[in-house]
Amino acid sequence: MISIKKKLAQFSELVMFKHSIFSLPFIFIAMLVASHEANHTVWFGWKLFFLGILAAISARNFAMGVNRYLDRDVDILNPRTKGRPSVDGRVSNVQMLWFIVLNALLFVGVAFFINPLALQLSVPILLVLAAYTLFKRFSSLAHLILGVSLGLAPIAGVVAVTGDITLWSLYLALGVMFWVAGFDLLYSLQDMEFDKANGLHSIPSRFGAINTMRIARVFHLLAIVFWEAFVLGANLALWGQIAVVFAAVMLTYEHYLVNKDFTKIDKAFFTVNGYLGFVFLLLIILEVN
Repeated sequence: MISIKKKLAQFSELVMFKHSIFSLPFIFIAMLVASHEANHTVWFGWKLFFLGILAAISARNFAMGVNRYLDRDVDILNPRTKGRPSVDGRVSNVQMLWFIVLNALLFVGVAFFINPLALQLSVPILLVLAAYTLFKRFSSLAHLILGVSLGLAPIAGVVAVTGDITLWSLYLALGVMFWVAGFDLLYSLQDMEFDKANGLHSIPSRFGAINTMRIARVFHLLAIVFWEAFVLGANLALWGQIAVVFAAVMLTYEHYLVNKDFTKIDKAFFTVNGYLGFVFLLLIILEVN
């Protein structure tokens, strides 16, 4: 039993399981609003609740597994990542491949039990999720691909509840895309010199720290614009508007932290963005109740 717990802890570290907080709130925001709009009730049922969690976790596990497996050659060279379980041998290559396959099958299986459209979209979604690692080998647009990967979460949430894709869910997804791409730019500042030295493509390695922070500000401004479009498109009122204002304040604080001190990047990345998603969710719950 101890060895099983230890292995689970290693896989949790491998995929940074605690970072699932970034996508889960926006899946449930989409599901709550979709249920309120289509069924005139905020609650979409325990079945979709548990299937939504399983879909989010398996999709992220798949994406992170692919990332860790394909990035072994560069992670072993980077002082920041050389202690990862995928690099130091705690999780073997065979174990990672099994982990990737099992999570892909779980994701497709969950989609099957949700509805036909979810099943049709499941494999294309997995392909998008796997694309991020490949993109950074040849394009600085990898940050946006990561944003798209998490931006699929609210669209998946709407599909789960209604079997359709609404315009407001696209606005919500675009907001998530630019939010994630923006904070990934800030996080990538830590690896700017490493990326330059090892031929990896990123906006920081190509345009430098100052321009990267400017681009991140533009991305986060666009996130706020699209979240406002979501609130208006979904006919949300006071609490929805407060959610957008809160997001703007948190993103402003995030940039303040990074501009003041690059050593605060971890705090900006994990703490600020974690609070942003969950408070946004709580405010939308107040709105649709």
